[in-house]
Amino acid sequence: MKLLFVNGVNLNMTGLREKGVYGTQTLEEINAEISEYFKGDTCEFYQSNIEGEICTAIQNARGKFDGIILNAGAFTHYSYAIRDAIASVEVPVVEVHISNVHAREEFRKNSVISEVCKGVICGFGKNGYILAGESFKL
Repeated sequence: MKLLFVNGVNLNMTGLREKGVYGTQTLEEINAEISEYFKGDTCEFYQSNIEGEICTAIQNARGKFDGIILNAGAFTHYSYAIRDAIASVEVPVVEVHISNVHAREEFRKNSVISEVCKGVICGFGKNGYILAGESFKL
């Protein structure tokens, strides 16, 4: 199985910012754990703070990956561009959030990308990425 893990805006600061919400591990450390968990599979990791680059990563996954695990960060709440990129590819996408967005600020409860995703996982910390990856094996 080939999985693409895409992390959006500010997730490069994981382990440094709001540790009570996002944990103390860096994104690189989390990615290493994911790679170890899926060691029999191919995992690629991508992070960008730039909306268009995330759209391009999603579009370029066509024909190359069995699934995309996407934590779009704050882009989740307003990026119709990322939503349209997801809708334009046949690669299934699972939306992931480290925190339980429904237990946070009101604006975080709205996702413009959920309706074009295979599913949504939130509130399980870094394990949400693994749960999302496992969903492609079902």
